Amino acid sequence: MSMLICGRFGPHCERYIQQALRRHHPQQVRCTVPRNHALFKSSSSSQQSIFLISERGLWRLHNAHKNRSSRYLLSARGHLLVLGNQRNVVTWTRITKALMRPRNIIITGLVGTGALISQKIEAVKRQFPDLDWMKEYLPESEAVRSLMNSIQSAASQLSLPEKGFISNHLPKLKDAAVIEGIKSWWEENAGKNSASVLSEGGQVLYAISQDTDQTGTTHKNTVPLIGFGRSGASAASSKKNPEKERLEQVQEEMIQIQIRYQKEIDRLIKENKDLRKSLMLKEVKSGRKRSMRSLIDMYSDVLDELERYDSSYNTQDNLPRVVVVGDQSSGKTSVLEMIVQARIFPRGSGEMMTRSPVKVTLSEGPYHVASFKDSSREFDLTKESDLAALRKEVELRMKASVGDGETVSQESIAMTVKGPGLQRMVLVDLPGIISTETSVMAPETKNNIRKMVKGHMENPNAIILCIQDGALDAERSNVTDLVSQMDPTGKRTIFVLTKVDLAESNLYNPDRIKSILEGRLFPMKALGYFAVVTGRGNQNDSIQEIKNYEEHFFRNSKLFKDGVLKPTQMGTQSMSMAVSELFWKMVRETVEQQADAFKATRFNLETEWKNTFPRQRELDREELFEKAKGDILDEIINLGQLTPKQWEEAFYNKLWDRSSSYFFESIYLPAAQTENSGVFNTTVDIKLKQWADNMLPKKCVEVGWDTLHDEFLKIVEKDKKNKGHDEIFDQLKVAVIEASKNKHQWDSKAEDSLRVIQVNTLEDRSVTDKQQWDSAVKFMEETVKARLQQTQEKMKELTGPGKWEQWTHWKTKTQDHRNRGAAKGELEKILSAEPDHKSNLNSDELTTVRRNLQTNGIEVTNDFIRETWYHVYRQFFLNKALGQCQECRKGFYYYQKGFSDSGLECNDVVLFWRLQRMLQITSNALRQQVINNEARRLERIIKEVLDEFGEDRETLTKLLTGPRVQLAEELKKVRQIQEKLEEFIQALNKEK
Repeated sequence: MSMLICGRFGPHCERYIQQALRRHHPQQVRCTVPRNHALFKSSSSSQQSIFLISERGLWRLHNAHKNRSSRYLLSARGHLLVLGNQRNVVTWTRITKALMRPRNIIITGLVGTGALISQKIEAVKRQFPDLDWMKEYLPESEAVRSLMNSIQSAASQLSLPEKGFISNHLPKLKDAAVIEGIKSWWEENAGKNSASVLSEGGQVLYAISQDTDQTGTTHKNTVPLIGFGRSGASAASSKKNPEKERLEQVQEEMIQIQIRYQKEIDRLIKENKDLRKSLMLKEVKSGRKRSMRSLIDMYSDVLDELERYDSSYNTQDNLPRVVVVGDQSSGKTSVLEMIVQARIFPRGSGEMMTRSPVKVTLSEGPYHVASFKDSSREFDLTKESDLAALRKEVELRMKASVGDGETVSQESIAMTVKGPGLQRMVLVDLPGIISTETSVMAPETKNNIRKMVKGHMENPNAIILCIQDGALDAERSNVTDLVSQMDPTGKRTIFVLTKVDLAESNLYNPDRIKSILEGRLFPMKALGYFAVVTGRGNQNDSIQEIKNYEEHFFRNSKLFKDGVLKPTQMGTQSMSMAVSELFWKMVRETVEQQADAFKATRFNLETEWKNTFPRQRELDREELFEKAKGDILDEIINLGQLTPKQWEEAFYNKLWDRSSSYFFESIYLPAAQTENSGVFNTTVDIKLKQWADNMLPKKCVEVGWDTLHDEFLKIVEKDKKNKGHDEIFDQLKVAVIEASKNKHQWDSKAEDSLRVIQVNTLEDRSVTDKQQWDSAVKFMEETVKARLQQTQEKMKELTGPGKWEQWTHWKTKTQDHRNRGAAKGELEKILSAEPDHKSNLNSDELTTVRRNLQTNGIEVTNDFIRETWYHVYRQFFLNKALGQCQECRKGFYYYQKGFSDSGLECNDVVLFWRLQRMLQITSNALRQQVINNEARRLERIIKEVLDEFGEDRETLTKLLTGPRVQLAEELKKVRQIQEKLEEFIQALNKEK
């Protein structure tokens, strides 16, 4: 019999072995003890033995031969290893492997699942001091404890062989190969300590006997020399157990170990979350703030800048983000909610709910809250009321982003979710891919969704989270073909099979599901495959209820028990940790390349600026707006530099220009038709009073408003003539002036004050001195001449060119011109016969004129005659008034006497004096209102308009445009992005 007994040895090894062997092998002659090992060789050539045994084992061996008991020869933690001839070694190796299977299973589970939580455990160790107490929860302790229980249960079946068994069954080692094999094994392991050969704390004590009878027949028996043998009944029972039952038992043990291990992980993660939350709350309460933002917040800011960046240099946004894609109603939004740990998205039943991309930035914080990038409101995700409000807000933003006649939108909704224990990453939820457009959808919706999804997946560093509905036939999948086109190698794709519970209950085909999770069924490839359960079909279930249901399902799943699902492929938590790990891996690999690309772009833009605009500063749109804002405010201050005389002249001219037509048509002309001066004055007084009470004050306020803005516009236009004028501001200044005019309202009390002044002024008919009289005569003369010139020009236009103009300019009269000329001649005859004719023609006169024209072969209507009469009579009246004005030039003396004996009537001059004085006093009042109130109000309004323009980027983009602005804007954005990237890289390297 050849024997090999292995273990660790102490200094008393030799004495104990000699005592034990003298009883059975007195002929043993040689013993060598190298350090902690003992090697014994028999001197007999027919029987050679090799023993390697620990000190503790030798002591038990000695007692065993004295007490004939083998129950306590192995410790509770003892492990057995079979070594001997080749066949027996293989046999005992199989038995040992079967006994070691729970440990192997545990180690297999740890390699998969442990890798997923390794980052979390390391993070805990770095964040908290003195976590040695966690070592007792490490997987190896669980594995050893489970193995100890198995060995203890097997130890009850141990039995010692009868006395003299060793000497009777120790054969001669005739086979030199066996001896050489043992020697080589010894030489390989002699330099190692026992822990490298065996597991820690284990002792090995096995004997392999090979009996050869005298006939040369070899009887091979595997006999335990000490312990770990089975009784006959036990062996028979073992033979009766089928392999399947043992496999199921091992699987059940593995499931229970995995469950306990997962619970321990959950407990540690929960404790970690609570501790980190308490630390962050302590910082908040103490008023201390972190000196730097979190990495994920910095990274999200970089992505926001890149979304707003539109480059003509083709510097693409290649930074990683997790793009969630899937068919409609495949459960992709539910997967995202499980990662976020809150039900934050609108819910629907079979209808499209995601209508625009939603970018969600996950970061860690003391409270579980969500907020939008453009809003300061925070939604508490632990309250159902805030969750409902958040879902409603998301739905409203989606509808607002969708244009008229469209179903989906390209505009992204940016959201940030913070909470204890959340995996840090950036996810983008996209609308689900559809196969058919319904009647309520806009045309091209299907193609628009595919185009949008492809656009997000085209980023070579985007992580594609491909969501596939496990409850549907694989042949109905649309997303897998699209993903395989965008990522044919699968180096950045993670496949997630949802609704596995429905797949197991309705379509249970383990081979088909296994082929999906192994990447053999779909044409696409992926880095990892996961199976998740994201709900029970009840929209009101909380995230915790869904997590409990998912855990219960996988614990009792036939897919897991049948080996279809691996522990590392199950659950949303494993999937989210894998996605987060891949996300940060790709971020670290690509962010520096992106920074280098923008550095090169910046160099190109700066070079272009120096070559194109060498003598101008690099001012972007905001800086240009600030400069223009200062120029406009300086120009409105220049309004104060206008003299009172300039203001009054401006008001006077514009007021008379606006009121002259009404004065002539409604006041002066009707009054001039009166029979005598008394009736003239009475008529004038009545009409002037009506005018001052109703129309005149409002008209004056309008004049003041227009004059103020016109003067400001003149100052702006004058600035354009300066040498240093920049044309890039012209469009903005005009828009500001127009907007301020629309917002500017004159003081409401101004009309009342003007009404009182104007009524009192128009009632005064006393011209006090010759200077005022001459001024009134001049004003009347200029006014009448201007009106007469306008009338003559209009008459010339109606009658056509004269003879001289026909000869010199080769012009001819039309038939209408000839008809007008003939009608004019007939109407002038009437005025020549009756100089005091009224302003209107009676019916008899109309008939006479028309018949006279018919006699000359001209057919005209009464309206044609009246229209011609209007201009003929005004020309006649104005000529008459101009003559009277010349007569009254020296009539001031007669005016003072009351025109009693002179026969001269100059009431027209007095009327124009009253009008002129009203205009002067009104202009003075308007000037005071402008200087005291309205100029300041206009300045304040212009500031408000400028502030509004400054906040409206679209308006600024329209008003401040041009190659210089566009180049400066792009250069500014590139610098900002590069700076943010460098800041992020620095923080990322610091975290490493």
